[in-house]
Amino acid sequence: QLKFEESGGGSVQPGGSLRLSCAISGSRIDYYAFGWFRQAPGKESAAVSCIRSADGSTYYVDDVQGRFTIFRDREKNMLSLQMNMLKPEDTGLYYCAGCDLGSMTTYGSWGQGTQVTVSS
Repeated sequence: QLKFEESGGGSVQPGGSLRLSCAISGSRIDYYAFGWFRQAPGKESAAVSCIRSADGSTYYVDDVQGRFTIFRDREKNMLSLQMNMLKPEDTGLYYCAGCDLGSMTTYGSWGQGTQVTVSS
């Protein structure tokens, strides 16, 4: 069973940057797609970005396109999310999980998440 451990969240002002990391254990990531998902206050969890590990193809939702970049490190079995030009609406609990690329939804287990708060 895949396990995920997220880190890197924090509080930043609008326009700031954060880099989230996710250590994945239980299997090599080479043959899966993974993603970052966000649960904003009072809202359902939703995908932010996904990546296909085999070829590095990336997918973003419209409101983070151009600001966020997803990475995977196949040697370290890690997933990262570089977040730039952060906005208050980016606030939420971010967690990594397997990603169904067709629907941009999670499958399987996910970690505890890491909190991102963007406010002035």
